Amino acid sequence: MLASGLVGDRVYVGNAGEDAALDRGWILGHFKGVGDPRRSEDVEVKWGIHPRGDARARWVRGEERTALLVLISGRFRVELPGRSVLLERQGDYIVWGRGVDHSWFAEEESVVLTVRWPSVPGYAVDGEPGTP
Repeated sequence: MLASGLVGDRVYVGNAGEDAALDRGWILGHFKGVGDPRRSEDVEVKWGIHPRGDARARWVRGEERTALLVLISGRFRVELPGRSVLLERQGDYIVWGRGVDHSWFAEEESVVLTVRWPSVPGYAVDGEPGTP
């Protein structure tokens, strides 16, 4: 079994599913503590576990980042202005750039890996379990 935690001062070993539960799914980004190897101003990484019917509480507007979302399992829909994209096969992915508003909906229990860059504060929705 893999033991989570710091290994030395610049290495962190963990489990995405376990660590994701501690910070709304996010395992790397600006929101990690100073000195934590997972702290980054350049990129954010999320291991998102979404039950069937889970939906973003409201659209992200005025997006300042680029994002990559990869389906690990399930069926996951990403809503964009004028377009709805269904990810349904393992490995399906979508990339959207700065200025593209978005929302999402888990059609089935889903696991998604999201990478966003740069890492900037201000997108969490209070009370929402996760925000790709």
